[in-house]
Amino acid sequence: MVNHEDGMTGADVQRIARAIAGRGGEPPRALVVLGSGLGRVSNRVEASVEVPFESLPGMPSTSVVGHAGGFVLGFLGGLPVILQSGRFHAYEGHGSDVLGLTVRVAAELGVSMLVTTNAAGGVRDDLHPGDLVVLDDHLNLQGRNPLVGPVLTGEVRFPDMTEAYDSELRAMAEAEARRLGTPLKRGVYGAVLGPSFETPAEVRMLARLGVDVVGMSTVPEVITARARGLRCLAISMVTNPAAGRTKRPLTHDEVLEVGDRAGAELADVLVAVMGRIAATAQPGGAK
Repeated sequence: MVNHEDGMTGADVQRIARAIAGRGGEPPRALVVLGSGLGRVSNRVEASVEVPFESLPGMPSTSVVGHAGGFVLGFLGGLPVILQSGRFHAYEGHGSDVLGLTVRVAAELGVSMLVTTNAAGGVRDDLHPGDLVVLDDHLNLQGRNPLVGPVLTGEVRFPDMTEAYDSELRAMAEAEARRLGTPLKRGVYGAVLGPSFETPAEVRMLARLGVDVVGMSTVPEVITARARGLRCLAISMVTNPAAGRTKRPLTHDEVLEVGDRAGAELADVLVAVMGRIAATAQPGGAK
């Protein structure tokens, strides 16, 4: 991991963005972030160009199994995207500036939307491993915010989070999931710090607060995206029942196993949504 004692600056963001743009290809319209065990989505990117994090100037590295640590440029469902395989978590010791770094870089490249996925524990009783949940809200329980510090160029100090997750993109995802015959539920995501899994008492608390799925990511990216004016779509894959809903111990291996097994359905939904967005940009395409 690269330590940035003074934080990642706007100049750092621009430097990384220029290095990515130098790899060529059509400017991306969306940043797609993959959660733990969901790396197989990157295999669906066409005309792909891989950009490892270590090849970019000043880019931190990831340290979590199941997070490859790089970008993939190309087309997903016909839409030019920058796909992020491997994300940064607060529990790795990264500062708040790093948690929103890739969103800021993608915004510099001109993307207009963030499509993010995650592996999550199912808090609600009707959620089971392999279920997909499109998010309609979140609770930030991490005790930190990626916007703390100086306001970077292109961001607002106090972004409105009333509709953090775009209702039109969510409806699009639900429509495509129905067409594919893939069940897609709705829910509220609770972001906790980690890296320990939650206790049964904490899960009961989360349920009372209105949380449906719980994880250790996503929210910092969404907050940063909203500060940049990006539209957001987020889909959680339930990889395990939250603590207290199962008698067996929870492990990260289980998260990766379910993500690998059920990730194909999520990949199909993402490709379909990207294809629908791409179609709206074509002459005569639906708005």
